[in-house]
Amino acid sequence: MDVIALLPRLYLLRFPVGQAYLWRDAGELTLVDAGPPGSGRAIADAVAALGHDPAAVRRVVLTHFHEDHAGGAAELAALTGAEVLAHTADAAVLRREVPAPEPVLEEWERPLHAAALRHLPVRDVEPPALITELTDGDVLPFGGGARVVHVPGHTDGSVALHLPGHGVLFTGDTVAASPVDGSVMPGVFNLDRSLTVAALHRLATLDADVACFGHGDPLTERASAALREAAAADSPRPAP
Repeated sequence: MDVIALLPRLYLLRFPVGQAYLWRDAGELTLVDAGPPGSGRAIADAVAALGHDPAAVRRVVLTHFHEDHAGGAAELAALTGAEVLAHTADAAVLRREVPAPEPVLEEWERPLHAAALRHLPVRDVEPPALITELTDGDVLPFGGGARVVHVPGHTDGSVALHLPGHGVLFTGDTVAASPVDGSVMPGVFNLDRSLTVAALHRLATLDADVACFGHGDPLTERASAALREAAAADSPRPAP
């Protein structure tokens, strides 16, 4: 796992598949997503290497249920005592009460999806012991007030987090940066791609200098403009 400082308060944690973000407030930390299964200890060690007590991680906010984003949540919560939060529409999947719906893949996505799965560890992990359920418009106590934006499409319970006081937007997998040229695009491997595109349009209306994607390099300037450009193009995608 690589740890990259993006802002004085913000770090990128990059895994072989997917990434998470660590936000620092005075006296406490918030993790947005938790990496694939088995990542909990590595995240706790990274927090310690940054000079913080892992117990300072007060909450883990999951942008959606996919295991490359939620797989490390239960382990990290057990290590740190952090609260785990997710949208109510994904909570039952995270608790293993219902099976995870499979993405509706376009033909050009199939080899990319197979390659991503090969990078994920094969292990069964316990679900988080307790999940605090979120809904659209909730405001979480970090980053000066982080607003939950429900953006279904990638999954039914996908959320973004907007920190208007800091101009930061965490998009989850609703938006991605192309690995080819860094261009902004709707995320891949969706339940409903048309809803994902609609969610991109919603996020493009928010004011943000920094956009933190679930996959691809984050933007640290002019994020709103890049999102608007991607929305105007409607559905940019990499070549098959």
